[in-house]
Amino acid sequence: MSHFASRPRSKAIAAWLALIGGSLGLHRFYLRGSLDVLAWLHPVPTLVGAYGFWRMRTYGVDDRLGATLVPLLGLMLAATMLSAIVTGLTSDANWAASHGSRPTAARPPSSWPSIAAAIVALAVGAAITMATIAFVAQRYFEGSVAVAGAYLKSNKLSVWKAAATRSERV
Repeated sequence: MSHFASRPRSKAIAAWLALIGGSLGLHRFYLRGSLDVLAWLHPVPTLVGAYGFWRMRTYGVDDRLGATLVPLLGLMLAATMLSAIVTGLTSDANWAASHGSRPTAARPPSSWPSIAAAIVALAVGAAITMATIAFVAQRYFEGSVAVAGAYLKSNKLSVWKAAATRSERV
């Protein structure tokens, strides 16, 4: 049994907590208690990313700070979906060794609820991961096009200036 938990923990509850409130660290608080440092670190990037999302909704999609912060939200959500998948698919023997929850006749193994959480987390996590990658790639390529356009524009002006100077000399 883990030294963080004083009593056995349910795999199904841990998987669903990771799915629903994992980005705020709820699953880690449930499994390891309030002294878990990583559980306290989960809300910070989540809330910073949510602030970026709020900024983009308020000020528009061209808000640079919002666009910079939104991927943090996507990364935290995707990471906690992965945590829900790993928790839901952990074998009962490994779960019992780490968290002290042994199935008994009165309490059978919690396989179907935890597998359902893993399936939902897989679908949600895949969508969030693809959306985050698409958003970051779009912002990157839009920035590259803007820089290339500015570069071409400045070179075009310098070419025109050089041509105008040559024509004045002739």
